[in-house]
Amino acid sequence: MILIAFAWLYVVLMVAVVEATGSDGTLLGAIVTFLLYGVLPLSIVLYLMLSPARRSVRRAAEAALPDASPESTAGAGIDPDQRGHAAGDSVAAERKEP
Repeated sequence: MILIAFAWLYVVLMVAVVEATGSDGTLLGAIVTFLLYGVLPLSIVLYLMLSPARRSVRRAAEAALPDASPESTAGAGIDPDQRGHAAGDSVAAERKEP
């Protein structure tokens, strides 16, 4: 898969070089060609093709944690940011006027 990505980038780079060095070509046209025909589509395709791998890594990381599901930790007093200080009151007390 990576070999195909490198080959595609090579082909698009050669097209951009021809665009830049051609008689009617410009450097701006070569940059736009490289970005729109090479980098953008390749980044989308690689993101979609690598999503199962990212999902399996995330599931493996969740499985390695000691039973840290939200249902089992609700109200257990776990410090979410792990800084060791007492959590502040998230809702301010309502003050009654005399």
